[in-house]
Amino acid sequence: MNAEVRQEQDLLECIFKIKQKKTSVRTEIIAGMTTFIALAYIIFVNPNILAETGIPKEAAIAATIWIAALSTLVMGIFANYPVALAPGMGLNAFFTYYVVGVLHLSWQVALGAVFFSGICFLILTIGGIRQAIINSVPANLKISIGVGIGLFIAFIGLKGTGLIVSDKATYITLGHVTDPTTLLALFGLLFTGALMARNARGAILVGIIVTTLLSMILGLSPAPHSISDIMSFSLPSMSATFGELDIVGAWNYGIISIIFTFTVVELFDNMGTLIGLTSKANLVKENGEIENLDKALTTDAVGTIFSAIFGTSTVTSYIESAAGIAAGGKTGLTAVTVSILFLISLFFAPVIGLVPGFATAPALILVGTLMMSDVGKINFTDFSDALPAFLTIIMMPLTSSIANGFAFGFVSYVFMKAVVGKAREVSLIMWLVGIAFLINLVVRS
Repeated sequence: MNAEVRQEQDLLECIFKIKQKKTSVRTEIIAGMTTFIALAYIIFVNPNILAETGIPKEAAIAATIWIAALSTLVMGIFANYPVALAPGMGLNAFFTYYVVGVLHLSWQVALGAVFFSGICFLILTIGGIRQAIINSVPANLKISIGVGIGLFIAFIGLKGTGLIVSDKATYITLGHVTDPTTLLALFGLLFTGALMARNARGAILVGIIVTTLLSMILGLSPAPHSISDIMSFSLPSMSATFGELDIVGAWNYGIISIIFTFTVVELFDNMGTLIGLTSKANLVKENGEIENLDKALTTDAVGTIFSAIFGTSTVTSYIESAAGIAAGGKTGLTAVTVSILFLISLFFAPVIGLVPGFATAPALILVGTLMMSDVGKINFTDFSDALPAFLTIIMMPLTSSIANGFAFGFVSYVFMKAVVGKAREVSLIMWLVGIAFLINLVVRS
């Protein structure tokens, strides 16, 4: 028995380099559970959005779970990243409300556009172009991207708790603090924060579970009444969407109008997410290059191709992976754990719905707090670095888009360096990307 255990440990070490990364199997599994709970909402949110295009909801649920499980599994084993993938929020909205809703294209044609965008990603990755773009980003901007993402997900968390709400006069304002769910979310935030301050393992996961249980006890969220309420052996099928993409229709409609947009938005959203997550997971080398970046990008590209084949919108790396990284996840074993939990959710999908949004929202705020810790590393003494960094950070939460933070950061960086006589510090790739972003901003306006 001891020999078998030793062999299993040796196998895990060989695949994930657990000792080398100074972590443990237990920590990685807890991190995976934390990440999964933080992003499990996608199992319900994505199908609801896609259903508005006419995609059968059962097929959308199955496609969402299967593509998330398989792409995350590959990310964990192939790239050894503690990063989960799933159909991207924002990208699914573009798919549903613009491509299908505004352009009046069928969901089959929209899936065809997603397929072509995945092919574009794969070509750019194999050619080393995506990696070159990421490696050409100055260190100051890379740090700013991580901080901006932290601020962005904290903003999402604050909205999820009800602490901030929309307001016509000031755009956002303080919500109803005395609302029962907001009070419970505040408890979850402070309780989890206290656990983290005491260096408790799995603090974020414990906080989510305790908050969920209290919400059930107080009657703020539904509680299971029987085994049948939390367990289902009727697996959802994606037969209605599998292979139904219309490649010819997407090609005939036009590459620039939808395929290019899918490609550009996903390219920079995923790029920003990976830069932020790999930085927190200590996967950035001393020379600024990101470890196994080519493998991670290849996984993302292939995952996008298969998301179209399965019947869902573009798959992407999820910023919620930061919750697992904050819980100690450093290797692909975290991602493998997430993948297994996604597969299990096919049987236990109802139980995931029992975790209310206000119970997971505090985790996003806490992760945002952790990601803000790098703000002190940003060079604010040189204003040609300070302004691009600030715009990168502030535009992500204010426009609800990682890509927009990129756009303003890149364009301002190129402009500022040029006007202060430091144009030579700007690489050719940065010039090209900056110009491309500028054109995109002008066209979109």
